[in-house]
Amino acid sequence: MTGVTKYTDKMALIICDRIANGESLKSICQDEDIPARSTVFKWLAENKTFSDMYARAREEQADTIFDEIIEIADDGRNDWMERRGEEDAGWVTNGENIQRAKLRIDARKWMAAKLRPKKYGERQEIEHSGSVELTTKEQRDAAVAAATRADS
Repeated sequence: MTGVTKYTDKMALIICDRIANGESLKSICQDEDIPARSTVFKWLAENKTFSDMYARAREEQADTIFDEIIEIADDGRNDWMERRGEEDAGWVTNGENIQRAKLRIDARKWMAAKLRPKKYGERQEIEHSGSVELTTKEQRDAAVAAATRADS
């Protein structure tokens, strides 16, 4: 977080590449050779090309996060632990590790849904009950005319 304040295409590419690979802007901007978040936000407001690049990087970040979800779910390395007590010897589930993995997955699902709602958001189905009546322009005009006469 040095005094880097001048926009360059190279710096924009570095930031967007790191975001696309799953890093947060906050952690990226903590590096010494990267500008402060406030500077990046200023660039986003002032530079349409960077803003478009950044938006694409965020979409790619959602895909990276989705890949991480699968990796976390498939990683069972610490799901079991061995107990060596006299009365409870044997293998038991490591509930703490499983709950932590679930939390990590849920956080990533939420973030992916926010970054790319059409792709990763919850699909909502709306059910309509009742009927829909289609009318022609002539029927609408006649209804308006009748209502106007009734009000007179």
